[in-house]
Amino acid sequence: MDLVIRDVRVIDGTGGPSYRADVGVEDGRIAEIRREGTAAGGRRPTGTRVLDAAGLALSPGFVDMHAHSDLALLRDPDHSAKAAQGVTLEVIGQDGLSYAPVDDTTLGQVRQAIAGWNGSGPGDDSVDFDWRTVGEYLDRLDHGFDGRGIAVNAAYLVPQGTVRMHVVGWDDRPATAAELERMRHLVARSMEEGAVGMSSGLTYTPGMYADDAELTELCRVVARHGGYYCPHHRSYGAGALQAYEEMVTLTRRAGCALHLAHATMNFGVNEGRAPELLALLDRALAAGADISLDTYPYTPGCTTLVAMLPSWASEGGPEAVLGRLRDEGTAERIRYHLEEVGADGCHGVPIEWDTIEISGVTAPHLTDHVGRTVADSAARAGEAPWTTARRLLIEDGLGPTILQHVGHEENVRLIMRHRVHTGGSDGILQGAKPHPRAYGTFPHYLGRYARDLGVLTLEECVAHLTSRPAARLGLRDRGLVREGHRADLVLFDPATVASGATFDAPRTPPVGIPYVLIDGRFVIEDGRRTDVLAGRSVRGPGTRSGAR
Repeated sequence: MDLVIRDVRVIDGTGGPSYRADVGVEDGRIAEIRREGTAAGGRRPTGTRVLDAAGLALSPGFVDMHAHSDLALLRDPDHSAKAAQGVTLEVIGQDGLSYAPVDDTTLGQVRQAIAGWNGSGPGDDSVDFDWRTVGEYLDRLDHGFDGRGIAVNAAYLVPQGTVRMHVVGWDDRPATAAELERMRHLVARSMEEGAVGMSSGLTYTPGMYADDAELTELCRVVARHGGYYCPHHRSYGAGALQAYEEMVTLTRRAGCALHLAHATMNFGVNEGRAPELLALLDRALAAGADISLDTYPYTPGCTTLVAMLPSWASEGGPEAVLGRLRDEGTAERIRYHLEEVGADGCHGVPIEWDTIEISGVTAPHLTDHVGRTVADSAARAGEAPWTTARRLLIEDGLGPTILQHVGHEENVRLIMRHRVHTGGSDGILQGAKPHPRAYGTFPHYLGRYARDLGVLTLEECVAHLTSRPAARLGLRDRGLVREGHRADLVLFDPATVASGATFDAPRTPPVGIPYVLIDGRFVIEDGRRTDVLAGRSVRGPGTRSGAR
């Protein structure tokens, strides 16, 4: 065998009790699991390399069900932000906005719209955008860096907002019958080329302009290709429960599996209301619905500042938004909706500027604002918070990213215990001071919430991060430590594993994860990133035969 991991505590991803074993790896797969005390005559597997793993736990590689590494995977061969956490597979194309399928016009628009998430806005040539279809994008991931691949594996969700942008544009109106048929064709083609499902960002333009009838028709296409729908739904605030119920009803009507993105209950109106959400999901599950969800183990959220604006202010695309912000009368109308009514971009809750912390900007002259709330920056300048926010949006070309401190710890803990829960970082890697979840979600689950707080047992926690997401993605040879499965594996120290990332130092590496393997190759070895690029695209069950 190529490798034998000896005397290790196996946490196999099933949620069942751990056990001690020797584990052999050959040709990128788990070739043998020899449990302690079962070897006839004391025989133990041997290999070209033997790794003594006494004191360590071995688990399947972690699956990040909500990642924003769409361009980072192509820009950064190291990608230690995820590799060092033990992440061996990321699901990208999230929140209804990503870079395929596009045409030349749409590509420019989406690059500007989500530069705060991924960088590479107009004028940034750090990535060569030489694809237009989903299949071409996945091919690009397979090629990676000089044909050697990428840091970790990646699966892709076709982004409904980008599809709508491509066909309808940025108008707030129902799609025509002909436009709907074009969108259905684009989604079908994307699924056939390898997408695992479809995402939406229903508080982001232009995806939020789709009504339930339109979304239902697109979900029917996804269902026919064996995929799932992953919505960032219409409200995590004042209308959160109604928004969750809308998604459950819509997908049941379409016959489509549902995966709820970063499922949480935020803002003061939802403090202590997680049991109501879980009861809604339990009723649907009991009635036969196919539902899963992901969360990150933190209370603050993270998005872009422009996402807070009312949807009408974003109609027409980024240049139209900037035009409205520059117009005094329209800007005052935006302020009124934000501060006094509660804009749909801010989930129907009047914005509280002392909860909005600037985490990143693209313009160097604005970096002094990073790490401060909008309220603090405004006080320092002796002006109203909206004046500060408006200036940041205009001068940074809609680029600022934010942390939004509106979560509740009791809601976070209750939701992560649920039987259909999985882990997702929702990690934005851009900005001078990003959310620490981008660099720390998975060790934070293992160290703080499993070992220290006992919210989950370690075995349960590993199952949430491995086999459950693999099942949602339809991956039959990943997510478990089992003979014949791919050797995407993590070795960690249960006594010390922890996130090093904090809100003050968000890019600090984790501790207690000395080894990570993808396809049996060491991506992390002795706690250091190797030069191995073993990641590839992971294509969905509806992929057309021969599609690459």
